[in-house]
Amino acid sequence: MVTHTLVIDTSFGSTVGVTGHEPIVETDSRTHVEKLQGNIARAMTDAGLKPSDLDEIVVGVGPAPFTGLRAGIVAAKALAFATGAKLLGQNVLEPQAQWNLIRRGKADALESPQTFHVLTLAINDARRKQLYFELCPSPVADKGTDETDVAKPLIGMDIDYPAFIVERVNQAVRAYRATVEGDVVVDVIGHGAQKYAAELGGIESVGDIIDDSVLDQGKQGLSIFAAEAELNHKKSPDTLIEPLYLRRPDAEVPAPLKHVLGHDGVERNA
Repeated sequence: MVTHTLVIDTSFGSTVGVTGHEPIVETDSRTHVEKLQGNIARAMTDAGLKPSDLDEIVVGVGPAPFTGLRAGIVAAKALAFATGAKLLGQNVLEPQAQWNLIRRGKADALESPQTFHVLTLAINDARRKQLYFELCPSPVADKGTDETDVAKPLIGMDIDYPAFIVERVNQAVRAYRATVEGDVVVDVIGHGAQKYAAELGGIESVGDIIDDSVLDQGKQGLSIFAAEAELNHKKSPDTLIEPLYLRRPDAEVPAPLKHVLGHDGVERNA
């Protein structure tokens, strides 16, 4: 039985598509939210589906800047509620490691995993001269199955300035190299890689620096993203689907009103 899965992600511009079909990609962050509903309808029409045909909706949960990210999550939740489709969330960094190995394999650049260890520094542009990032080892075989899983990150999901990311990655790679045999290479994959290529080039054993994302890979990228979400859902079915922002909110609790004529200050409640 064919499973009809709609993917919605607004972590960088927007990507909307039904698995098995080419997605609709908007890279202009100023207009992608306005076009989201129309693009969802168009993706469904292109796939020959009605909303009631959907079995699953996979939504990107970031990390990404807050406003655009929320638009995609709200749209996915509303559509899942209206159609009864199963809703799955997926962060946008970890599938980069899986896609990176596929990319290297196609280029015949992947050697024996026993002697050549590929680490993926998965990134996404956080703006304000910062990057969201995670340092991932190669996916590993899940014992007793034919599936692969993303191993525990060497550096968990975080946000930082490129220069500090380089320092942290170099420290982690030195520790990792002491535990394995053979060569280690670090590929930088994701939006923002080209913008900060000069700084990211300071990573020891840096390999490819690719300003590209798994969701830029057409229908193959949609399939990788959806498969990762399904695998994670099986392992943690109760995970809440909420936006991963990581940066502290800009809004702050206002100070109390000033004292007047000896009276205590009044707390602001609105």
